[in-house]
Amino acid sequence: MALVPRVFLPAEQIQNRVREMGRQISLDYPQGPIYLVAILKGAFMFLADLSRNITTPSRIEFMGISSYGRGKTSSGEVKVTKDLDVSIEGQHVLVVEDIVDSGVTLTYLINVLEQRKPKSLRIATLLDKPERRQRDVEVAYVGFQIPDEFVVGYGLDFDEDHRHLRDICVLVEEGLGLGTRG
Repeated sequence: MALVPRVFLPAEQIQNRVREMGRQISLDYPQGPIYLVAILKGAFMFLADLSRNITTPSRIEFMGISSYGRGKTSSGEVKVTKDLDVSIEGQHVLVVEDIVDSGVTLTYLINVLEQRKPKSLRIATLLDKPERRQRDVEVAYVGFQIPDEFVVGYGLDFDEDHRHLRDICVLVEEGLGLGTRG
């Protein structure tokens, strides 16, 4: 049976929360620049919307970090697939992540970035799944805390599909669970 997306967080609710996060980040960082470091590929849509809602001068960078294979759970092995193109020494850095799940990837990434001596280093995530946490990770800005559901859309994928969806969705078997969330 085919898997189909069911809306979990509608696009309008996501956009409202991203605006709120942008306002708070702007207040917390009144001076610029702030480096927004998005983790590819999942955070690119969140980064685009978040950056447009931050009034503080900012610079955008990308990193590729992987701890997932082609499945739904972390492999536990972390690797850098794309590094920063600039030095962040002495800069305010905000890591922009799509989802904080086990914390394995972010713990590794924060250790890597701290060695580069930024002035400050914080995390903003659209989604947080504290139930799945294996490593303690301090997240400064959280869009939504969600239960242990596998979600796609708004940049998040399953096997490289579903990133294009405006809503955040759960995948359900076609014909099942398409009613309201219980």
